[in-house]
Amino acid sequence: MRHPDDHPQPPSTSPGSPASPASGAFAPGAQTRDDRLLSALLTTAFVVLLAGALLRYVLKHGDSDRLPWIVGLSVVLAVVQVAGQARPGSRRAGRVRLAVVVACWVVVVLLAPSFAWCAVPLIHTALRLLPTRSAVALVTALATLVVLAELRLADGFDPNHLLLPPVVAALATGVFVYLTREATRRQHLIDDLVRTRRELAATERREGTLAERQRLSREIHDSLAQGLSSQNMLLQAADRQWDTDPQAARTHLRTAASIAAHGLTEARRLVHDLAPADLAEGAGLAQALATLAARESRDGLTVRFHAEGPATHLPDQVASALLRTAQGALANIREHSGARTAALTLTCLDDTVALDVADDGRGFPAPEPGGTRDPLGDPDPLRGHGLPAIRARLRQLGGTLAIESTPGEGAVLTATIPLTPATPPAP
Repeated sequence: MRHPDDHPQPPSTSPGSPASPASGAFAPGAQTRDDRLLSALLTTAFVVLLAGALLRYVLKHGDSDRLPWIVGLSVVLAVVQVAGQARPGSRRAGRVRLAVVVACWVVVVLLAPSFAWCAVPLIHTALRLLPTRSAVALVTALATLVVLAELRLADGFDPNHLLLPPVVAALATGVFVYLTREATRRQHLIDDLVRTRRELAATERREGTLAERQRLSREIHDSLAQGLSSQNMLLQAADRQWDTDPQAARTHLRTAASIAAHGLTEARRLVHDLAPADLAEGAGLAQALATLAARESRDGLTVRFHAEGPATHLPDQVASALLRTAQGALANIREHSGARTAALTLTCLDDTVALDVADDGRGFPAPEPGGTRDPLGDPDPLRGHGLPAIRARLRQLGGTLAIESTPGEGAVLTATIPLTPATPPAP
């Protein structure tokens, strides 16, 4: 038989805490270290009381005919009790041993009333092994037998002999049941806390996964998707001009090929570390925006770049967010505004960096604060992210997005990110 320590404890049972008193809580096969110590203490107390009672009987009744029976039953009681402590076994085995011990003890008490107080360890053992109702019934029977034994030993009537055993049994039972139920309630609370912690961890993992998916969708939208959209427009223009203006068609094809090459670089960069390709190899944000402006200056749209303020080394996340904002804004300008010129203005201050994207297109009614309308969004809901993606990216860094526009007079988009540590606003 394997030692009880070799068996893992159930998840709902913490070391040293009893289970429900109504369930036969303290099965020997499921004992913890504290349970084994208590069992050893009860066994020791029982053997000591048994030895004291036997010694008393031998000293006072050494010539009695009952002595062999009493000695034999005492040895059986001691052996069974010690064997149960050495090899606890299952709950069923513990109850069988308890039945054997109680039966032998009853016989011994009927033969020699001085063995009555050996019932105290038996009361605790019964409370630990049996369901509450069965344990209370057995404790009542044991206490009654102790009272009868004490009355037999007394020379005259003594109220203490009548009251002391029931009071001791009642106190032991009440304290045990209270502590057991209190431990059960505490264990239930611990289980609830553990379950809540696991649910919270699972929720955080789901939220982290969702946030990462949203971030990846914005990265792909502002890099690969915009490039593919531009290629599609160029290829369509080349197809329309292939017969009437072959030179212009070839120019569109070369531009589309250049965008495809840049998109391939972006894809590789996204796979590698999710940083914009224009910021790779140590290129600063100003240089990356200048490269973007030069690349987007085609097909009737001229993009200029201007930097204001001292050159500042920006954190990678800030530079990446502003570059992605510029990419998304220029893509929407090209597709939706009909503008002929656009301007990127990067302003670096001591504690703030701002990016303005202005165009002279058709403009749009300014969105209401807190509204859900996306004036920069793609009309195809399966394609575009537009303003929500830009605003979400800036919000993660504690930044803000402002839009000024009047129909027929173009638009200005301003993205601002603080450079000092700040707590991002709640989504």
